[in-house]
Amino acid sequence: MFKSPLSVLFITVFVDLLGFGIVLPLAPFYAEFYGATGFHVGLLMMVYSLMQFLFAPFWGMLSDRVGRRPIILLSLAGSSVSYLIFGLAPSLFVLFLSRIFAGIFGASISTAQAYIADTTKPEDRAKGMGLIGAAFGLGFILGPAVGGFFSQFGYGVPAFIASAICFTNLLIAFIRLPESLTPERRGIVPRGQRYHPKQFAKVFQNSNLGLVILLMFFATFSFANFEATFALFTERRFEFTSSEVGYLFAYVGLLVAIVQGGLVGRLAKMFGERVLVRVGMFLMVAGLGLIPYAQNLWILAIVLAFLAVGLGMNTPSLNSLITLYSDPTRHGGILGVSQSISSLARILGPAWGGFSFDRVGISSPYFTGGLVMLLAFLLSMLYLRKESLVEGIVEDPASPSG
Repeated sequence: MFKSPLSVLFITVFVDLLGFGIVLPLAPFYAEFYGATGFHVGLLMMVYSLMQFLFAPFWGMLSDRVGRRPIILLSLAGSSVSYLIFGLAPSLFVLFLSRIFAGIFGASISTAQAYIADTTKPEDRAKGMGLIGAAFGLGFILGPAVGGFFSQFGYGVPAFIASAICFTNLLIAFIRLPESLTPERRGIVPRGQRYHPKQFAKVFQNSNLGLVILLMFFATFSFANFEATFALFTERRFEFTSSEVGYLFAYVGLLVAIVQGGLVGRLAKMFGERVLVRVGMFLMVAGLGLIPYAQNLWILAIVLAFLAVGLGMNTPSLNSLITLYSDPTRHGGILGVSQSISSLARILGPAWGGFSFDRVGISSPYFTGGLVMLLAFLLSMLYLRKESLVEGIVEDPASPSG
């Protein structure tokens, strides 16, 4: 099972997201136990993504210097400690500290993506990124179920289980995960250029790279609109219970995992990442825009399938394009910027979704999400070009001195 480095990486990402999923649905109830208001719960849910937004580029650039393996191991260790703190938390303040700590060390996704970029050929890149996406989806599906079951024994118990799982994964990765970055490619970045906020602006100086990261932001923002409001929407429209909504989320996650784990690699070889991005964007437009018109569960299931397949095509294809449009010696830093931008979308998306749901109408998050994806689709049709899709030739846009 652990013979291939990619299988170890798959398990690493899966277990990391399993732990995240175990704790995620418990956080609001745990916080309310310590007297948190709705505003405090919102902040607690947001602070993880905020820390990722701030620290993902730093970890990515550091992985370009010291290698992927140390950063992945450090991330797993930090996650294990953060869940332990979460389970032992005696107050709301310590709960916040645990989520801040978890967000700071939540570097495994972008570093795992850089690992894939190091170890795959360009024509196989989308397949490798799909593997990461499938692990992400499966962990996110199973995590809430595990957390919900063990929460009956106390809010801290699922967190202890998540901590133990991450620590076990740390041991497996320490023994079985080799370094992907060759010694010649480590430490190329001058010490004065390890990290600088200007790298965000520099990334967008490369028009293709900037466009792909912008499309990633739009897709994440729109899907976050859906995630944040779908439970409330289905409760109002169909009178669904929390269990029924959980099944629908699991259905969406399972479809995403199937597309990313089994289909996207073959489709990318047949049609190319740019085509998959455009088709995925169009399917997300349809999926989001048609949700308000679903009159029963069966129609809703079909519409959600459009959304899930579109997201499943988009995410690994966009991550593959990011690596193909960028200097291979800077993959960690640039993927860190991408993760940071996605984290920003996960902050802004729920904020806008909740605001528009309350103030404009229960259908507004899906109409606005669909419009954002329509803009993304048009941008991909008009400006996503193939000419500079040559690995290693594009000047590194993440260097502050570039």
